[in-house]
Amino acid sequence: MKFAKMVFWIAGMWGVLVLTPLYFMFNLIGRQDPPPITHSAFFYGFVGVGLAWQFAFFVIARDPVRFRPMMIPSVFEKLSYGVAVITLYLQGRMKAGDLVFGFADLLLGVLFLVAFSKTTAAGRSF
Repeated sequence: MKFAKMVFWIAGMWGVLVLTPLYFMFNLIGRQDPPPITHSAFFYGFVGVGLAWQFAFFVIARDPVRFRPMMIPSVFEKLSYGVAVITLYLQGRMKAGDLVFGFADLLLGVLFLVAFSKTTAAGRSF
């Protein structure tokens, strides 16, 4: 259970640190990596949903046994971004530097699976 707590807490902190600055980088992203973002609602929606998941990770970290079922959609959240980044890079639609974030999410997704397998409902007390 300690492993799951640590993994989900680290994932939540990493996500908050990486996603929060995006709220203040809308125009900068368009200048540094053209073309400019044209659908601001999608951009801010992505950031908001991403941050919501980080807080879900904090909730899971507080009681991994109780919130074990939430680990499965958490794996999907991490793998969906990691796979998307790698696919877009292979299509020539993203830069190599963006792979760092994709691989970080893939690693966290794998660690979430390990946490899921190590966390059992047997330790739960009612």
